[in-house]
Amino acid sequence: MKKNSWKKYTEENLNELNRICEDYKKYLTVAKTEREATKEIIKRAKAKGYRDLEEYINNNIQIKTGDKIYVNNNGKAVALFLIGEEDITKGMNILGAHIDSPRLDLKANPLYEDKGFAYLDTHYYGGIKKYQWVTLPLALHGVVCKKDGTTVDIVIGEDPSDPVVGITDLLPHLGQEQMKKTADKVVEGENLDILIGSRPLKDEEDDDKVKDYILNLLKEKYNIEEDDFLSAEIEVVPAGAARDFGLDRSMVMSYGQDDSVCAYTSLEAFLQVSNVKRTASCILVDKEEIGSVGSTGMASHFYDNAITEICALMGNTSPLAVRRVLKNSRMLSSDVNAAYDPLYKEVMEEKNATFFGKGVGFCKFTGSRGKSGSNDANAEYIAKIRKVLDDAKVDFQISELGKVDIGGGGTIAYILANYNVDVIDCGVGVLSMHAPWEVTSKSDIYEAYKCYIAFLKNME
Repeated sequence: MKKNSWKKYTEENLNELNRICEDYKKYLTVAKTEREATKEIIKRAKAKGYRDLEEYINNNIQIKTGDKIYVNNNGKAVALFLIGEEDITKGMNILGAHIDSPRLDLKANPLYEDKGFAYLDTHYYGGIKKYQWVTLPLALHGVVCKKDGTTVDIVIGEDPSDPVVGITDLLPHLGQEQMKKTADKVVEGENLDILIGSRPLKDEEDDDKVKDYILNLLKEKYNIEEDDFLSAEIEVVPAGAARDFGLDRSMVMSYGQDDSVCAYTSLEAFLQVSNVKRTASCILVDKEEIGSVGSTGMASHFYDNAITEICALMGNTSPLAVRRVLKNSRMLSSDVNAAYDPLYKEVMEEKNATFFGKGVGFCKFTGSRGKSGSNDANAEYIAKIRKVLDDAKVDFQISELGKVDIGGGGTIAYILANYNVDVIDCGVGVLSMHAPWEVTSKSDIYEAYKCYIAFLKNME
């Protein structure tokens, strides 16, 4: 069995590890939604000299070796390109991750009052255990798009002076029948409504006194009306900042580490690299938690469209160009894996599990049971990765997501594999995955960061 990574670190390693993890916690705190993540990613990329592809297109600027380019896909997904020395049709080294996480979304008509309480009606997004979301301090993040063309950003519950909101639960004294239900039924999806107020408007006689008070507050602070919820995207997420976890501060606890832990490490590794032989790319996409669908998911054509534009601005307008780029590319599809949890060992296959502190985890195949829906990476490609990581002294492990007839999952890997890209899943092990608060190992975060740098620089 592999040794724990902490045992090998020098003081210099620990200083770099702590720098990365402190910055990671800041990222987690400001990038809880795909929109916020996109803003933060572009902000960091621009600080490193990256320019919008639209600027190249609109001004017919020719793309050359060393150019740094980003593509903003509707404010919810980003693709980054660092143009290498080789002809781009010889392929790219690609890092990919997703920036959406399980959460609750407000419905189109969310606001209502019932017996003196004002609520927001929700529809959960992605795979959650619904009972985990009750009695937590929650925050509202999102945008309201008004008919006049203006967009209002909403963040309520993150500043220490802000109020928080939440979902109530039944007291145990009256919960005998509730406790007989199975875990998937103990809290129903339609009961995940957010309690946001109980104060009525003074001197009002109608039945929506509390709701009207809330609408007055929203009008005063954001200048929005109830009908504006029809064109809003507001997400409900746990309130509060990322924090160190454990008395030894060896772990990070935060909302959204699936898949922010891979998105952040991919991004930061990518932004540290320069002067590459093969063109490097980093894709950070939306909608993975619901099947990578939609215009901002990996299944859309925004990525190959961007490559087509780049090829044209490099003088290659052949209809085969983008196909050759992708056919010759290598990719790490970075998504989290289930970390081995001794409290739930009955669902883990110990010989092929991801362990905390043992490095980044590579998953040859995902899918479920008989590898259904899996991208199954080629052995020849895995051998190349092993050499790159061993040469760079990166700790890694090979793993699966639980026992054969129990586990399973999917990532964006199969979508790039459809283009004949060599791709394998890899990422950081997570405890309490898909819970409102997830836990990762700082050493695994550091090893993932090192892994992505080695891949970008040395994979051929």
